[in-house]
Amino acid sequence: MTHGVIEADLKTPEKKLLKELNDQGFLKFEDNVYTLHSKYRAGLIDVTRTGDAYLKVIGSSMKDLYIEAKDRNKADKDDLVIAQRLIGKRGKPSAVVAFIVGKAEHYGVAVIKTIDGRKSLLDLKTNTPVALRLETDALEAYSDNDVFQINYQNAKIKEKLGSLDDPAVDERIALALFNRHNEFEPDILEIAKNFGKSVDASLYPERKDLRHLPFCTIDPVTAKDFDDAIYFDIKENALYVAIADVSTYVEPFGPIDTEAIYRGFTVYFPHKSVPMLPRELSENLCSLRPTEDRLAFTFKIFLDPQSFDVTHTELYETLIHSRRRYTYAEVDAFFEGNLKAKNENDAVTMAYLPRLKEVTHSLKRTRMQKGYDFRSREFNIHLNDKGLIESVDSEEETPSHALIEDCMLLANKAAASMFERGVFRVHEEPSPLKLQSLYGQLSSIGIDVEIKGSMRHTIADIQKKAEELDIREEVDTLIIQSQMQARYAPDNLGHFGLGFDTYTHFTSPIRRYSDLMVHRFLKAILAKDRDQAGYLMRNIDALCEQISILEREADYTAKDLENRKYARWASERIGQRGKARIISIEPSPLAILFDEIIGARIFLKADEGIKLFGNVELEIIEASISSTKIYANFIKHIDEDLT
Repeated sequence: MTHGVIEADLKTPEKKLLKELNDQGFLKFEDNVYTLHSKYRAGLIDVTRTGDAYLKVIGSSMKDLYIEAKDRNKADKDDLVIAQRLIGKRGKPSAVVAFIVGKAEHYGVAVIKTIDGRKSLLDLKTNTPVALRLETDALEAYSDNDVFQINYQNAKIKEKLGSLDDPAVDERIALALFNRHNEFEPDILEIAKNFGKSVDASLYPERKDLRHLPFCTIDPVTAKDFDDAIYFDIKENALYVAIADVSTYVEPFGPIDTEAIYRGFTVYFPHKSVPMLPRELSENLCSLRPTEDRLAFTFKIFLDPQSFDVTHTELYETLIHSRRRYTYAEVDAFFEGNLKAKNENDAVTMAYLPRLKEVTHSLKRTRMQKGYDFRSREFNIHLNDKGLIESVDSEEETPSHALIEDCMLLANKAAASMFERGVFRVHEEPSPLKLQSLYGQLSSIGIDVEIKGSMRHTIADIQKKAEELDIREEVDTLIIQSQMQARYAPDNLGHFGLGFDTYTHFTSPIRRYSDLMVHRFLKAILAKDRDQAGYLMRNIDALCEQISILEREADYTAKDLENRKYARWASERIGQRGKARIISIEPSPLAILFDEIIGARIFLKADEGIKLFGNVELEIIEASISSTKIYANFIKHIDEDLT
């Protein structure tokens, strides 16, 4: 609504709603376009623990508005509302809810528990009774630990998910919390299947044919959806980044697109993925599989031979034919001299990889002059055939990871440079309040912060001191937690963490809807189709907000499953001891396990002189598969390098 909605784009129910809003004075209607009246703002409600709320205003560069509890007017979390700004009121910018446009659908999961001889239906996370009445006979028909998805908006059970006693239910719970779809409807699968399994190059004579170039893909060993392929032309000093051309197959507002925007992102679980697109596309026809013709959207990025600065870029709709699929481990082995070419395809791709490694290493060195180099650890959970944790390892950046990362960063920057308004990936500077909290935490572990001439130099000094104390990774995690959350926005606000003036997501349209939108917009720009570009941009503010929400939900979904698997593992080890590192002391001590299994988050019941980043021995005393929380008693401090 920030830039208006054209009446012709509206469906009949939407026209009725906007006419109602216009009649009530919230909107203006001029030249067949609805816009918000200047004294109103539209946005989503975020409720605080005190009952007060903030309006997350839809629109670029719009500040959140504070709403007192008495001014919410029955609006709940994530409701879409129109709020009236309170002009002239002292303090933070504030508003009062004037109209609830739409109530948010809130889903949860509840479990049957017997308490004092009576069965109750309890919310899985809070362990409190759900606002849902079931007759005694209905409750008695179920067993303890049976779990159900609940639609809290209409206070009804949507479906039974299974039993907490079955590890297979963990996946269903994680998806149900945000009502995420696991399977695709038959009509959507049928459309995807009708595209076929191969690309007929003769149908695309207008595309730039790059099938003669030796592209390759470099991905994790478990990858099935190959978004990107690369080739480096040593003679021209030009990098080709080819990205799966999903937009050719997924028509805007068609059935597949409607489902894709509902999902927003692919969710990656330890044992499987829940894709944004049907697997017929995500893992087959769109995926840049080796030795198969594929449609791609390709940047050719020309680099200065000495400085490696980007001199200019070209963007084409292309045909490619990847020669080789590498895993990260294979490329690292090649760089270490432990992998030789097995055939001609290997020989031609391996010929340019060493030079590309030099280029990307130089690019990262230059990037670090403005951006930040944060060390963090990702834990990879491996499940057995029963759905229980078998092992956990941590993933560290290697030369192959770094090579691909900087190739993708170049392509994303190149895409962002082609428009002034669209879908940007933005990351704003930390707020003064968060920085004050960070500096207080650092002071408690002996790092006195010296404010330098810039934020970057201040953080670099903190990292240097952390390195001397051998806690660089942990301090980097604190710094990351103090920052604003990256999000999508229609106007460019820069990317603080990367140190980029402009940035977007272009390189993963198979698994991120944001990238699919960018592809469509860039195609309209290349075709000089103003009507199509304008059509795609009409509701871009709301779309960016929606995509940002879906991204967070996808992250929470994946994390919920991981935490539930850890809790299930710990529930079998009550009374056992383990070694852990303290990662937080407020509001209560929290540790990360580094023992037989690594990565589990454990809450400590006592804080006997516990220090941030100290190593401790603990005893597991409780593990709730319902809430995913693990509790332990502090046993003693230990002087041992755990990580």
